[in-house]
Amino acid sequence: MAKRIIISDESVNCYGTWVKTDGVDISQYERNPVLLWMHWRGIIIGCIKDIKKEGDKITGEPYFDEVRDESKLAKQQWDKGTLKMASANFEVTETSDAPELIKPGQYRATATRSKLIEISMVDIGGNDNALPLVLTFKGQELKLAAGENSDGLPLLTNINNQKDEEKMDYKAIALKLGLPETAGENEILSSIDVLNGYKTANQQLQQEKEQMQLSAITQAVKEATGKRLIMPEKEAHFIELGKKVGIESLKLTFDSMTPIQKPMNLINQPSGSGSMALDWKKLSDVPADQMANLKENDKSTYMKLFKAEYGVDCPNY
Repeated sequence: MAKRIIISDESVNCYGTWVKTDGVDISQYERNPVLLWMHWRGIIIGCIKDIKKEGDKITGEPYFDEVRDESKLAKQQWDKGTLKMASANFEVTETSDAPELIKPGQYRATATRSKLIEISMVDIGGNDNALPLVLTFKGQELKLAAGENSDGLPLLTNINNQKDEEKMDYKAIALKLGLPETAGENEILSSIDVLNGYKTANQQLQQEKEQMQLSAITQAVKEATGKRLIMPEKEAHFIELGKKVGIESLKLTFDSMTPIQKPMNLINQPSGSGSMALDWKKLSDVPADQMANLKENDKSTYMKLFKAEYGVDCPNY
């Protein structure tokens, strides 16, 4: 079975473009499928048989007529496997810079329509798949240097503009970071890393500060409970208040409060102390608005007054 050879595919080539396979017109070549040697006109070494499109590739079977010495040598090397590359000559008729047709590494417009002119056996490849290529425009071979524009195969201006915009972005970012406008990517990233370190350290310090403030507020509330300035069940309320107003304002609030006193403390308060002395002999002497407070906060006094009132011991509660 004759060996087939890849004539063209859709990989990015040395021109910075790629040839769309379904846009290649091979009808003219099929009528005269000559095989040249190294794209030299007049040096015909055979033909390409059964040329066809297979997916994104154009393939065919090289046939060497062995009429010329070049053909005899090429056939021997083809049979030995030392010569195994073909190169297509395409006449570009239509290009496109549509984003959906741009591939990585491409910097010229895509050849969306072209005409296959001739095929040659060659020695050295010209793209990732080792497929040399000749492109022509209006009958003239395109000889393109890097960055050189061409009417037949224009550079992708949007990519160049994108690179300019990236440079401008780097300049703006560098100046914002306090770096020279000529700072490179590594310098910018290094500066950003330092700023991120400051941010993390600041967050940690903020958390530690909040924990210390909460600890101080909690301690102040506990001390206020111990001094009988507030009831134990009110501690959560005053802790939340401290979070809102701060430890200093909370301490001022506690300083303005007087300790909660049991009724017995008032009964036993020395005369002349400036406070109203209570002289409760029995339970009925206790004002109605103070009865519940007495029963809850001074059990022993309540039970003593109960016995004085009713002559029996007060039931335990």
